[in-house]
Amino acid sequence: MSTTARAYGAKDKTSPLTAMTLERRDVGPSDVAIDILFCGVCHSDLHTVRSEWPGTEYPCVPGHEILGRVTKVGGSVKGYKAGDLAAVGCMVDSCRDCENCKQGLENYCRRNAIRFTYNSPDPSFPGKQTYGGYASSIVVDERFCLRVSEKLDPAGAAPLLCAGITLYSPLKQWGAAKGKKVGIVGLGGLGHMGVKFAHAFGAHTVLFTTSAGKGEDAKRLGADEVVISKDANQMAKQADSFDLIVSTVAVSHDLDPFTSLLKLDGTLVLVGVPEHAHPSPSILNLLFRRRRLAGSIIGGIKETQEMLDFCAERGITSDVEVIPMQKIEEAYARMLKSDVRYRFSIDMASLK
Repeated sequence: MSTTARAYGAKDKTSPLTAMTLERRDVGPSDVAIDILFCGVCHSDLHTVRSEWPGTEYPCVPGHEILGRVTKVGGSVKGYKAGDLAAVGCMVDSCRDCENCKQGLENYCRRNAIRFTYNSPDPSFPGKQTYGGYASSIVVDERFCLRVSEKLDPAGAAPLLCAGITLYSPLKQWGAAKGKKVGIVGLGGLGHMGVKFAHAFGAHTVLFTTSAGKGEDAKRLGADEVVISKDANQMAKQADSFDLIVSTVAVSHDLDPFTSLLKLDGTLVLVGVPEHAHPSPSILNLLFRRRRLAGSIIGGIKETQEMLDFCAERGITSDVEVIPMQKIEEAYARMLKSDVRYRFSIDMASLK
């Protein structure tokens, strides 16, 4: 059994996203059906629909920052009921049985069995792929559904499901807190969430940017200092002083200027995925201060729920520009030019 949903998707890697109808599975015993209210726009969406990352299957319906209202639940579902505000992030399933999955770290599934919200094989419809949140509705297993507080603005809360957790997780993992000095590299869809979270954790928060014009906005978001990273003198003043730096930059660049800023046992965490590899960092730079270079990707379901609850307590959402679904190609073009502060959120009422 299945139902249909209105959606926008790509028929191939060169055609614009257009209206289409897709199948959703009927609600099973452990499933939650959600009418989607808002879906954030992630750069991963563009990479996938344009086949800039390998493996895209068409038609492709992207979107993994999904927020909406529960309309129906399966008979064994205990955590949700019709009318609840709920969300879906980047994953809709995993092996559930490996060591990492059992710890709530499904994003690091050891069997590489993550089923992503879009463009993953869909066992509900053999031979087809999963379809994401650029749609009127979605059906997801309760285990991969998330609760959202009514306190949060739904349009601004949707991007928390990727942009939010992508920054929350490394900041929490590497101990951003009062008494720590934390740097965020880049002030885009990811970086602005990093500034908000680092500030909320109580850390002395420093934004690194190549654009002097972003200083005022960075301080509004919670930055204590703003450093122009292409200014050697400004960078030199920060040497050996950071406990943690999280880089959101998705362009290949020299990492040495940032590892040089880490104090003893400091860590540079990369969350941006560049098209081409970064130049190899200086090993001596790492050896002589016992510095660490690390990576991080989204978060598990348990941690994502923790992040959403933290945001509800602190009133934290993404800064968004709400758009109708019909303007997605314009949004993609603007995103490529960094012409958004700081995330697009699609109003799915526009599909009607």
